[in-house]
Amino acid sequence: MLGGTGILLGVAAGPAQAAEVSYATRCVPPPASGLGPVDGTTKVEITAPATAKVGEEVEVVWKFLRAASKNPDLIDLPANSVQPSGTLKAAGAQTAAVAMQGPRENPAIPKGGDMVLSDMKGELKLTAPGQVTLTPDAYDINVMSTDTKCAPTGAVQPGATITVTAGDGTATPTPTPTPTSTSSPSESPDPTGTPGTPSASASESGGSGGSGGSDTGGTGGGGGQTDFTGKEVQVPYACKTPIGDKSATSPVQIDAKKNGGSFDLTVRFGASVMDSPADIPKGSVKPSMEVVLGGADKGTVHVEGPVNDEDIKSGQPIEIPDLTGTYKPGASGKSTLSPGVLTVKALGTTTTCTPTKSEASLTLDTTEQAGGASGGSGGSGGSGTSGGSGGSSTSGGLAATGAEDDGTLKALGLVAGTAVLLGGAVFAFMPGRRMR
Repeated sequence: MLGGTGILLGVAAGPAQAAEVSYATRCVPPPASGLGPVDGTTKVEITAPATAKVGEEVEVVWKFLRAASKNPDLIDLPANSVQPSGTLKAAGAQTAAVAMQGPRENPAIPKGGDMVLSDMKGELKLTAPGQVTLTPDAYDINVMSTDTKCAPTGAVQPGATITVTAGDGTATPTPTPTPTSTSSPSESPDPTGTPGTPSASASESGGSGGSGGSDTGGTGGGGGQTDFTGKEVQVPYACKTPIGDKSATSPVQIDAKKNGGSFDLTVRFGASVMDSPADIPKGSVKPSMEVVLGGADKGTVHVEGPVNDEDIKSGQPIEIPDLTGTYKPGASGKSTLSPGVLTVKALGTTTTCTPTKSEASLTLDTTEQAGGASGGSGGSGGSGTSGGSGGSSTSGGLAATGAEDDGTLKALGLVAGTAVLLGGAVFAFMPGRRMR
C-alpha cells in the first residue's frame, strides 16, 4: 500500500509555488456613486503547482497583498460585506480565462482604512504539455450589492508558471516568460478611492406624490370612537444623503388612538420587502419622523421606531418598523396630520428626507390641552417648526431640498419604501410592519 501511494504521488501535481506580482490598476465605482475612477497599485500572490500533467485539474489561489484603493472616508464597512472575484489568464501551452472568486469574508473596515479582500480560488484543467503561465487580470469588488470594477492599465507579468508533462512523464517546453515579481514604474501610494458603493434598483410600491386638494384622509376624534385609521398617501421626498441629494416617493399612513385628551400616533409605511444584501449588525438602524400638524393646530409631533434588536443576515428581509409618538392637541377643531421630515441613522451616517409636497393622511376632531402643540413642539419632542395646511398638495411649509423627480431612485438601498445611499454600503430598508 505504501509503495502504491508513493507511485500515485509521484505522478500527481507537484509542490505548490507562490510568486508576487504588482501592477498599475484603475478601479471604476458604479456611476450612481458619483465618484470618479481610482488609480492605484494592486499587489497579489499567485499560488499554483510547479508541475502537473495533462488531464489534471489544478487549483490556483490568488491572494491580495494590497488592493488598488482604500475604503473611502464615508462609512465603516461591516464584517463579511465585501467579496472579490476576478479573472486569471492562462497562456503558453494552453490559453484559458480562469474564473476566480473569494468568499464574502472580511473584518470590519473603518472609513479610510485599507481594503481587506479574501483569497480567491479557481481551477484550471490542463490540456497540453509545456509551460503554462498564470497572469492576474481584472477583478471586481462587490460591496453588499454592487461592483467596483478594477482592471490593469499596463502590461502585467505572470504570477506563476506550471510545467505540464504529457502522459509518459515528459514535458514539451513552451517558450514563455518565467514568473517575475515586478512593480509598475507608475506605482503610487494607495489613494483614497471607493472599493465599491451601493447599487440597487427598487420599484416603488406607490405612484406619484400627493395631489389631493380638499381630500384630507380619514377623519375622527369625536363621539365615543377611540381608533382612527388614516389613508395611505404618496409622499415625494428630497433626501440629503452622505454623497449628495436624491429623490424618491414613499407610501405613508398615519393612524391614531385616543388616549385621554391626547392621541397615540402610529406611522406605517407601505408593505414592500427586499432582502438584505449583507449582514447588518443589531442596533445600527434608527428611523424617526416629524409629523406635521395643520388645520386648527400647528407644529410637529416626533415619532420614532426602535433600532433593529437583532442582526439581520444576508438574504433576510429588512423592514422599517412602525414609528410611534404622542400627539397632545394645542387647539380645538379639525386638525390634520401629514407625513413630514424622515430621518434614518445607520452605521454612523444620517440621511434626512424632506417632503416636497404635503398631503394629510388623517384629520382629527381635537380639543385644546394645556401644553399642547399649537404653533410649537407637539407630542414627545417635536422640532417646533411650523406645520403646513393639511390636505393641500402644495408644499405646506416643507421646503424642497433636492430634485423633484418622483421616479424610482436607482442604484440606492431603500429606506421607507424609497431609497437612500449610505456611502460605501447599501442597506435595503424597506417599509413594513415589523423590523426583522
